[in-house]
Amino acid sequence: MAELEDLPSVGEKTAQKLRDAGFADMMRLATATPKELSVKVEIGEGVAAKVIEAARKAEKIDFETAFEVMERREDVGRITTGSKGLDELIGGGVETQSITEVYGEFGSGKSQISHELSVTTQLPVEEGGLDGEVVFIDTENTFRPERVEQIANAFGLEIENVLKNIHVARAFNSSHQMLMADKINELIQSGANIKLIIVDSLMAHFRAEYVGRESLATRQQKLNQHLHTLQTIANTYNVAVLITNQVQSKPDAFFGTPTKAVGGHVLGHASTYRILLKKGLSGKRIARLVDSPHLPEGEAVFKVTTDGLVD
Repeated sequence: MAELEDLPSVGEKTAQKLRDAGFADMMRLATATPKELSVKVEIGEGVAAKVIEAARKAEKIDFETAFEVMERREDVGRITTGSKGLDELIGGGVETQSITEVYGEFGSGKSQISHELSVTTQLPVEEGGLDGEVVFIDTENTFRPERVEQIANAFGLEIENVLKNIHVARAFNSSHQMLMADKINELIQSGANIKLIIVDSLMAHFRAEYVGRESLATRQQKLNQHLHTLQTIANTYNVAVLITNQVQSKPDAFFGTPTKAVGGHVLGHASTYRILLKKGLSGKRIARLVDSPHLPEGEAVFKVTTDGLVD
């Protein structure tokens, strides 16, 4: 395994700067852009391009066969949602190396799913977990340790350990949110066994800060950057990403759903799985798989109880 110091034009000082900026992983470095590297590591773009080129040679980045992709897909892990019906709908649970987006109206159960997965990720693999830790980026002040406690109790887990394995970041604006996502690299490189990243909710700050049509292009550019960071971490470290999203009403919709997810095409293309949540009668929730690369559209019904999600 090549070390950063082995790369031409990388001395001890630059290697340390790269590590501090979250580029300790050779693959992460090889897939960076010169612009991104020069900004984050504070080196010239020319030097950045040389470093990236060297990392690409060290990593032997090239085409691979579909068979190799298939073999790599065997590493994909899945995290149970607690509801068998919902797991089956999304192919066996929330998938690593992918971004799963859950969107719906206020009170449809988005934050409930986030809290549930914060616990189930920590279950042993044979029980539907990944025996790992969780990063929870909270933008709307929805994270509640008390809720985690209730769900952990239902699974018979040690409360203190469960809470210690959830790394919470309260993001106060979109720039802070993006910074915390960048910092996940450092957290993983410092030895944390992160298996799930939750952003609840993804668009809250972006919607509040970029108002009006004239700021839409800037907002989408920033959002694209943020999602790119999350997807890169998911691919590099085999981590699952769950984002919750708000909806906006479509007053012109005569047929179908009168609401749509915010975030536009940028978010639509970035999410591997998109799940729409709706409130049903007597406390039931309906989850509808709207988009997936290989699964058919379908619906699952579950209930939110004190113990978490149940069929």
